[in-house]
Amino acid sequence: MITLGIESSCDETSCGILSDGDNVLSNVILTQEIHSEFGGVVPEIASREHNKFIYEIVEKALNNAKVRMDDIDLIGITNGPGLIGALMVGIAFAKGLAMNYKKPVIAVNHIEGHILANFIVSNIKLPAVVMMVSGGHTELILMKDFGRYHVLGRTIDDAAGEAFDKVARILGLGYPGGPKIEKLAEKGDENYLKLPIAIRKELNFSFSGIKTAVMYHYRELSENDRELHRADIAASIQKTIADNLLYKVEKAVGTSKPESLILSGGVAANSYIRNKFEKFSSEIGVDFYAPPLKLCTDNGIMVAKAAYENYIRGTATYNLNPVPNLKLIEV
Repeated sequence: MITLGIESSCDETSCGILSDGDNVLSNVILTQEIHSEFGGVVPEIASREHNKFIYEIVEKALNNAKVRMDDIDLIGITNGPGLIGALMVGIAFAKGLAMNYKKPVIAVNHIEGHILANFIVSNIKLPAVVMMVSGGHTELILMKDFGRYHVLGRTIDDAAGEAFDKVARILGLGYPGGPKIEKLAEKGDENYLKLPIAIRKELNFSFSGIKTAVMYHYRELSENDRELHRADIAASIQKTIADNLLYKVEKAVGTSKPESLILSGGVAANSYIRNKFEKFSSEIGVDFYAPPLKLCTDNGIMVAKAAYENYIRGTATYNLNPVPNLKLIEV
């Protein structure tokens, strides 16, 4: 069975083609670099860029996979969460393909796609505690089985990736902030700035206070001290975000007793955070999984995987309306 997945929820236009649920035939990703000029994603520009390149990306994915649309058995398309205009571009294109080639097309939850990216390359024992962390989402999830999820906690304000972006903007590093913070942090003292773990009694997250604390601290520094301590601040914010995530993960693991711990989403590409999670998992004797770096970012192959798994299990969603605030269905 060959599945084609299309992703267009934010600023990546991507198409992935998957055979039999685990054989990656192609995965083409175009990141819209134009947003770096504005310090963040501009929704209207994102929609226009998707519309401009989506045909080219899908065609390239088909060529790389050495298949034609006639060979495709199933189409998966992200219908949320994400930017409504960006979602609409992808959905309209997927509908067009489905109608023209008479193929079934099903909706995919972007968050589930990130989770299932891990299962393309690994045989993971369940249940698993999943830390899904990206620019737009920070969710702590108990995955009981495919399609069976329970959200243990989520951010009540900024996502972790969003906090990286906002602190990077304060430090004058540009967008996207996560990779720039990580690189600068290599030269800094992670204990320079002490920042607290928010909401200790619950499994929800809060990162807006971290950004505010950094902003006020940075304002008080002289120009010389800003230059002197920029790397220290980057290292401190990276450590604080990692500690916040792990604090809640440790609590969740203690109560859920999972077989595995999964890190997913764009922030999973951060090597400092990956190493912290791997060390923690080793200490408690739980298997740890994080996707290959190319599957951390938004991509079409994760959409294809989620579409495939839902289709063969009879849990597919055929409502293709865009849902910008779509939640993971809890079962």
